[in-house]
Amino acid sequence: MDALTDRSPGPPRGPSARRAATVALTALAPLSWGTTYAVTTELLPPGHPLFAGLLRALPAGLLALAITRVLPRGDWWWKAAVLGVLNIGALFPLLFLAAERLPGGVAATLGAAQPLLVAGLATVALGDRPGAWRWLCGVAGMVGVGLVVLGPQARLDAVGVLAGLGGTAAMAGGVVLTKRWGRPAGVGPLTLAGWQLAFGGMLLLPLTLAIEGVPERIDAEAVGGYLWLGSMGGLIAYTLWFRGIGRLPVGATAPLVLLSPLVATVIGLFLGESLRPLQALGFALALAALLAAQFPAPHLSRFRFRGTGPKGRERVAAPEPAAAPAAAPEPGAVLPGAPPR
Repeated sequence: MDALTDRSPGPPRGPSARRAATVALTALAPLSWGTTYAVTTELLPPGHPLFAGLLRALPAGLLALAITRVLPRGDWWWKAAVLGVLNIGALFPLLFLAAERLPGGVAATLGAAQPLLVAGLATVALGDRPGAWRWLCGVAGMVGVGLVVLGPQARLDAVGVLAGLGGTAAMAGGVVLTKRWGRPAGVGPLTLAGWQLAFGGMLLLPLTLAIEGVPERIDAEAVGGYLWLGSMGGLIAYTLWFRGIGRLPVGATAPLVLLSPLVATVIGLFLGESLRPLQALGFALALAALLAAQFPAPHLSRFRFRGTGPKGRERVAAPEPAAAPAAAPEPGAVLPGAPPR
């Protein structure tokens, strides 16, 4: 069953088509996470971020374990626990806390810093040295999201800001470690997602009961919100996310999180909000940064500059390297086209 989430049926495709399909499937995860702000504020009972994180994680994790029937082995017990804390146990409550205490725009902008954090952590953990192109894409994406969602009425609650930054840092660490450790042989992304959701949920269970408890009233809308967050925003999204991390470069995966605030903005448009020209420019900038991060940095090595006087320089194509001279034929060899001896 787990293998079905790691293979796509159909005729063989070229590398570019396979990569585009992987990017598209991976992008479904942050697309679904972009609905978290609206679901939290519109459907869920307020004041219970731990409970929301618990219901998003533990049932989905237990369901995945029931489907795959595979438990960690060896050092993957502690690795799955660490990833579960970073990607689930710490992220979920901090995310819901930030969503409750901050306007969605401010919380989304804090989350948009993740590509920059991933680039920095990848340097240490993966030996990856991000070039100027990746840093430029990260900064451009964060600026674009900021232009879209920040406004003059944005409130900066200190607890909410710390929660948002903490959740962003936790997920960035989870992305880098997931890329570093990969998956055990024979274990698919559904199993890996289930391990982490279960570990994260078990961490949240005693904290929720000790600190928050269960909301006094859970209506039908809240039930629908919890089901959505646990299914599409939980098990399905994280299965696709871990699948993508295993197949894509970390520099291409991290910028996809920019889709979350952009989706939140689109939802706001459907709810009656509008975009000012500066916000539309930011939307385009963030989307361009996200797309640019999926391609290698442009190479200008085939160009060189020659002086044209004091007024500037002219860029010209560098001459192609001369072909190496043909090696002399060995004695007795028959040259192509020569009559037989």
